[in-house]
Amino acid sequence: MRPKKHRTTGSGDLFRARLDQIINMKHELVQLAGKVDWDWIDGEIAPLYSENGRPGIATRFVIGLLLLKHIYGLSDEGVCERWVHDPYFQYFTGEEFFQHAFPHERSDLSHWRKRLGDKLELLLAESLRVAHEAGALRSQDLKRVTVDTTVQPKAITFPTDAKLLHAAIKGLNRLARKHGVRLRQSYLRIAKTAAMMAGRYAHAKQFKRHQRQLRILRSRLGRIIRDIRRKIEGQAVLENAFALPLSRASQIRSQQQRQRGWKLYSFHAPEVERIGKGKAAAPYEFGVKASIVTNNRRAPGGLFVLHARALPDNPYDGHTLRDVIDRTETLTGCAIERAYVDKGYRGHDAQNPRRVFISGQKRGVFGVIKRELRRRSAIEPIIGHLKTDGHLGRCYLKGRAGDAANVILSAVGHNFRRILAWLRALWCLILTALIAAASDRSPPQPAF
Repeated sequence: MRPKKHRTTGSGDLFRARLDQIINMKHELVQLAGKVDWDWIDGEIAPLYSENGRPGIATRFVIGLLLLKHIYGLSDEGVCERWVHDPYFQYFTGEEFFQHAFPHERSDLSHWRKRLGDKLELLLAESLRVAHEAGALRSQDLKRVTVDTTVQPKAITFPTDAKLLHAAIKGLNRLARKHGVRLRQSYLRIAKTAAMMAGRYAHAKQFKRHQRQLRILRSRLGRIIRDIRRKIEGQAVLENAFALPLSRASQIRSQQQRQRGWKLYSFHAPEVERIGKGKAAAPYEFGVKASIVTNNRRAPGGLFVLHARALPDNPYDGHTLRDVIDRTETLTGCAIERAYVDKGYRGHDAQNPRRVFISGQKRGVFGVIKRELRRRSAIEPIIGHLKTDGHLGRCYLKGRAGDAANVILSAVGHNFRRILAWLRALWCLILTALIAAASDRSPPQPAF
């Protein structure tokens, strides 16, 4: 005889619960669309475009796509594909009727990011304004902030010498084919084998054989560089096209593993920097340093990113604090009374050093300041959310302009996620109150 099964929550109940959650989330997206000041954003962006020529894409459409991408952590292709199937996404971008095909090109997002440039900070200011209007952020929460830096990794592989030499050989061959330059020999097959064997010998700690494979790669790369220079000599157009790739290839060929000074860590992304943050698991990270500012005391809606900025050339943290505080005050319109930082900001150049408190500081730390200094570490999980839920964990955008745009948009996405969570909580409170009021008004049932 089979044992009697106990009734558990079926798949239909789970599906209905998930459906209710999605519907509530979509209702919050509709509320958020009504709170964003699209006319103000359009007025600020309009001077970047000319009145002549073909009419451009509506500002609300592209800005809405950018917001949706970073709120939900989607790619450019992913947000365009989801827009077709999601009526709430279409409403958020200003559509009045349901569309069955995406009306523009995916590359329009890239063109808009390049065109906006520094204007992307307007979206960060708008996210703070919406949070303040919704009651998730108060003016008093902007007066005491926490400042920290992190690394935004670039979408590159770990830069070993063999990988860099192999990438330079492939890049020069690809460029030569594009411009019709016929090389004496490509060395692609030899370079691929040498790069593979170099990795194997290094893993086996057979370093003499490893160095021999590196010499093979360096000699073949030098032959390609000299061959291209001979073929394009006297041709101004080709010399201009090959000038930058040849300089990068020469730098990769000449640099050594432990040399001091500037090094190139990627053939296709020369802006990548090696940044050491003192972590045991990852002693060095390859990307760009980014500064993040949050409110110190928890606001009703949580911790918001008040300012975010990429810091190219890997500056010392303390030398960036003055500029970061000034930009945060300009963005929020509120003077900062106290700023809390870690020990990496020792020797800072802030305008009023007495309002900056460093982790581990004893002098002048008592009462409220002591409690707020203990909350300095609350910025670390915010940085973690920016990297896991947003796009700060790996930047796929090109150049330093792409690094700067990705940092700001990741902060904007985090703020709007906090606003949606706040609206979700308010929506639940309203529903609970309505249900309680309806149950109180219902007449009592007779007892039989």
